[in-house]
Amino acid sequence: ATFSPELADITIYVIDVAMGQDIPRKRGPALMKSDILVINKSDLAPYVGVDLELAEQDAEYMRAGRPFFITQARNNINVSEICSKLLHIAGLTPKEPIF
Repeated sequence: ATFSPELADITIYVIDVAMGQDIPRKRGPALMKSDILVINKSDLAPYVGVDLELAEQDAEYMRAGRPFFITQARNNINVSEICSKLLHIAGLTPKEPIF
């Protein structure tokens, strides 16, 4: 699939640690130019041989200041932070607390 940010107001690129340690290093356009990068299933890192510190360093370098989050969506870790960032990017304010 082709990444076309001009077709969306906000883009989120979601990967999970089971995809491998080198995904952030591949410099794909979605990884580098999406509004938000989510690296999910961080709890699986020890089982798939992924070093989360290295993944975070790689994402920070490749994203060049663009936001990214390391999450465990199933356990609600960093999910509210993603929602807050989405609202901020969209220029919206929540009417109710997020989570």
